[in-house]
Amino acid sequence: MALRDMVDLDSGLQGQDWGALNPEQQIKLSHFKINTRIANEKYLRAHKEVEMLLSGFLREVLLQRPNNIREFAADYFTNPELPKKIQQQMMEKLNEAV
Repeated sequence: MALRDMVDLDSGLQGQDWGALNPEQQIKLSHFKINTRIANEKYLRAHKEVEMLLSGFLREVLLQRPNNIREFAADYFTNPELPKKIQQQMMEKLNEAV
């Protein structure tokens, strides 16, 4: 397969070349992807603060619709009040569950 056939010109990324892996490697890669996805899901379920952090960020992005998303993200995630805000949300969620 020619390189030009594997390149997505719209994204600038190369596509997958399935012929590059033998069947055993493809199976191992598939298992690795599944296990990684399971481990990620377990981590996210155990750390609800990640969900709150990301959903809060997305909510603010959609409300404010900043022109410079990178600058907005940098400001949002470096806000010294953010850890307190997340902790407060965690406590509120815990109190709702009781």
